[in-house]
Amino acid sequence: MKGIVTSIIACLLIAAPLLAQNQLPLKTSEANIKPMSSLLDADLQVNLERELRSNPKWKALMSQKKMSVGVVDLSDPDNVKFARINGNHMMYAASLPKIAILLAAMDAIDKGELKETAEVKSDMRLMISKSSNSAATRMIDRIGYDKIEEVMTSPKYEFYNKEKGGGLWVGKRYGGGGDTHREPIKNLSHAASVTQVCKFYYLLANGKLVNENRSKQMLNILENPELHHKFVNTLEKIAPAARLFRKSGSWKNYHSDSILVWGKEPNRRYILVALIDDPNGENIIRSLV
Repeated sequence: MKGIVTSIIACLLIAAPLLAQNQLPLKTSEANIKPMSSLLDADLQVNLERELRSNPKWKALMSQKKMSVGVVDLSDPDNVKFARINGNHMMYAASLPKIAILLAAMDAIDKGELKETAEVKSDMRLMISKSSNSAATRMIDRIGYDKIEEVMTSPKYEFYNKEKGGGLWVGKRYGGGGDTHREPIKNLSHAASVTQVCKFYYLLANGKLVNENRSKQMLNILENPELHHKFVNTLEKIAPAARLFRKSGSWKNYHSDSILVWGKEPNRRYILVALIDDPNGENIIRSLV
């Protein structure tokens, strides 16, 4: 079941716009940014469900809400399509929610609440590219749990909404002790849902996280991941020329990955997110691309 995402996108792709935007972040007006619910596409949804449910193991995991998958088709920036399975089901996501720390830090820097020192820049990159727990913990200590919650729950983003099943949350240091600030629904320390992670990358690709300049800075930090497993393991083989912007996570049976793929061809431009609770999650994620 190779090339799942590219195959389901390719079957929907009639013709790429002649003047398609090739650079990230995209130049998109605020008026053209839509809520994820408005991007839902029936054909993409049917194709995603058919492909994933054809695998009995995956079908069982999805029915048990131990596997969540989201995909955003960016082949036509003027007609973005979204599909998801268990989209609003919040799960433990290990290091993937470090993207929440990154956004909160960028927001703090932009507002003058955090000084953008060489050490801060280095820690933001290490926290993302190598998933350094110590760098993530230093960033948490610099900005605080309250700042992360403020940004995640802000009306501008609503990456975490208690009334809609939760979403992105960081409420515990990585690899260390200290106080905690767990999310209120499931008491999770590091949480995510595929819909909210897809939204994170969708807004990022369109330059809408903090502002265009900070979005570009975050894209630079997320690009060229230094851990070559899960989605990246497969993509480096099947799409070696594509730009990859990525954050993953693993702890015990919990495996997660999130990626913005930006290839030279429009059908290689998409967002893919997977959250899996299974010992074989790593290999399942590799097979999803």
